[in-house]
This record gives sequence, C-alpha cells and structure tokens, in this order.
Amino acid sequence: MADGLVFLVAGGCLLIAVVLPQLLSAYAVSAPMVLVGVGLALGLLPIPDHFALDPAADRAVVQHVTELTVLVALMGVGLALDRPLRWRTPRTWASWSPTWRLLAVTMPLSIAAVALLGWWVAGLAPAAAVLLGAALAPTDPVLASDVQVGGPMVAEDLEQLEAGLSEEDADTAARLDEVRFALTAEAGLNDGLAFPFVHLAVLMAAGGLGAGGVAAWLAWDVVGKVAIGLAVGLGAGWLLGRTAFRSPRASLRLAEQREPLLALAALLASYGAAQVVGGYGFLAVFTCAMAMRASERAHDYHRSMHEVVERLERLMTLAVLLFLGIATTRGLLADLEPGGVLVGLALVLVVRPLAGMVALSVRPRDEKRPGGLAPGERWAVSFFGVRGVGSLFYLAYATGEAEFADAPLLWSTVAFTVVLSVLVHGITAGPWLARLDRLRGADGPGLARTG
Repeated sequence: MADGLVFLVAGGCLLIAVVLPQLLSAYAVSAPMVLVGVGLALGLLPIPDHFALDPAADRAVVQHVTELTVLVALMGVGLALDRPLRWRTPRTWASWSPTWRLLAVTMPLSIAAVALLGWWVAGLAPAAAVLLGAALAPTDPVLASDVQVGGPMVAEDLEQLEAGLSEEDADTAARLDEVRFALTAEAGLNDGLAFPFVHLAVLMAAGGLGAGGVAAWLAWDVVGKVAIGLAVGLGAGWLLGRTAFRSPRASLRLAEQREPLLALAALLASYGAAQVVGGYGFLAVFTCAMAMRASERAHDYHRSMHEVVERLERLMTLAVLLFLGIATTRGLLADLEPGGVLVGLALVLVVRPLAGMVALSVRPRDEKRPGGLAPGERWAVSFFGVRGVGSLFYLAYATGEAEFADAPLLWSTVAFTVVLSVLVHGITAGPWLARLDRLRGADGPGLARTG
C-alpha cells in the first residue's frame, strides 16, 4: 500500500511538472510556486511519515540531493550563457560589469547584513548568524528560471535573428537580455563564492578561529580553493570541448554524434576533480560548462546538451520542492521565531534590493553599451535575488561539519525565506519583466529569450 502510494504521488507530481510550464505561461504564477503549494498540501494529508524529510535526521540525504540539483543547474546555466568572456579581451570583461558588481559588492553586503540581523534580531550565536548570512546571500540557479536567459543560441538562431529583425529590434532584444544575463551569470558564480563564508561559520562554530585562523582562511578558503576550482573547471572544459569538437579520431568527436550525455559526464568529472584537489566544485562545474561552450560557441550540440540538463534539473527541482513543501507543513517551521521571520522578510524585500542598487548605481556603465543597465533594469536585477535550493545545501553541509546549537532555528528561518522568495519572486517576475519588455518596445518576451 505504502509503496503504491509512493509511485502514485511521484507519477502525479511528475505529470504536473511536465505540463506546468505550458499551463502557466499566460499567468503570473511560476512552476516553483505551484510545486511548493502541492508539497504544502500533501504535507497536510495523512500520508506516510517517510514522505517528510527531517533535516536533522536526514541531513545527508538533504545535502546530497540539493548538491546534485545545484550542480545540474550550474551546468545548464554555463551552457546557456551566450556572451563570451575572454581572458585577454578587456571588452568582454566590461560587458560582464553587472555580474562583477553583484559578486564583489552585493553578496558581501548581503552576507554582512543578514548575519547582523540574525545576531541582533533573531538572537543567533555569531557562528550561526554568519552561516545564515552565507547560506541566504547567494542567489539560486535552480529556482530563478523565470528571470534567467533561455537555452543557448546556436547558428540557426543567429541566422533567423539577423534575417527577421531590424537593426533597432535586434538592439532591443540584446538590451532586454541584460537583466536576464546579469541574474543568470550572478547565479552561476555566486554559489561557489559563498563557500568561503560557510567555511568561516564552520571554523567559528568549531572554535578554531584565532588570528592565525583568519589568515589561513583568507589564504586557503578565499583565494586558494577559488583559484583551484576555476582552474580545474577551465581545464576540464577546454579538454572536453576540444575533444568533442576537434578530436582527430571520429569516435571521440561526440558533437558529430549528438551525444548529449557528455554534459552530465563533464559535470561529474569536473566536480569530482575539483573536490579531490581541494577546490570549489561549484565553480569548477560552471566554468567547465562555459569553457565547453566557448570551444565552438554557436554549435547546435550545445542545445542538445542543454536540453538534457534542463530536463534533469526540472526533475530534481520537482523532488526538492515537493519535499520542502511537505516538510514545511510537517513541522519544519516549528522552531521559527518572529526574529527569523523578520530576517527573511528583510532579506527579500530590503537587504537584497538595496545592496543590489548600491552595487549597480555607483558609476554605472553606459546603458547603451553591453553590460549597461537603465535605472528600471537596475531595480529589476537588484530585486530578483531568488533564494532556493543552494541555501538548503549550504545549511545541510555546514551542520554536518560542525555543531550549531541554533540549527533548528536556522532550518526554520532558511525554509521560510526560501518559500517566501518562491512566492514573492514567482508572482512578480512575469509582470515586471513583461513591463520591461514593453518599455523597450519588444514584441513580447520571446525576444528576451526567457526560455
């Protein structure tokens, strides 16, 4: 009976996940909103207890499921980004200006603000407050699909774009993508860059953070592991891309065979290699995907790989959101206090928008150039800092590395904030971005490649 119910619920939910994107395309409702809602409803039904994951008892399961979900999303994001980033071409770096600003200014400000609020308002211990800031500060590549770019543009798309759009319309389409590009690139990079602060919280909880500990943390966790992750990802992506597209042996030119599972092999190999040598695997996966894309940017093989990754990501997201919803109505919020509610509300509605505007408004790049944002676009980028699966992973990881006395309150606060973000950003994303589309004079969101 119980096994049959598992299959029935899984099949029904998978069917919902398959049809949701088309059903909701005309409404201001996102698929994550519906999936969380279904999970909340299931949690209220008399279903077997094993449907509800307990973050404390099932911490390892939560960690690995969310870890794999984020990895799949990062591979998809890296393959989807059309804008090049060439190390020896400063112009390409400048076109990523919003991303660098969000990473260098917005994320540290968000970590500091949430940590301060967690300590002052929610009454968390310093180590737990830092962990809360580190877990909630990075935007999520999994749940932010409504505000991200679509799949990779290949040669056929570029030809149609050139043939079907006037010069003015083509410029409009490119401008519309600035908002989505900034949010997508930020989500791809900040998951890995938040890890040093998670490790800082772990060190603080373990009591090993003296003057020498801070120096070691800066040298290894902030600099060394980031550099190793980037190097491993670039090397793996370059090697796999060169092999798939240009190998002298036909059997190794997987691009000609249209074998999309290379994306999953690249994901696992780059992540594993980075972990083995001590680097950040999230950064390695994202940079590996970007390096593979750069090897033959307009080849339609990238679309084949992206489609497989996207389907797997949808399936993983379905599982995570359903279990999050079920757990939420089965006691995950039992330890939530008013201070935790205030921290979540402040992050979504105040901290992230203001920190984003600080980063994007000081000496802004000319909005007519690639990487430039108009004032309304800056507000959109600042507001849509979606929190999600990555926050759950960081919390599961850290609570497995050290003991945090405030762990129950941390889980309740993070879960509340993720659900709040899903609701607030899910309701506002469609109308807000559609309004930007209209202001730019585009014929609907298709030009902006919402995917």
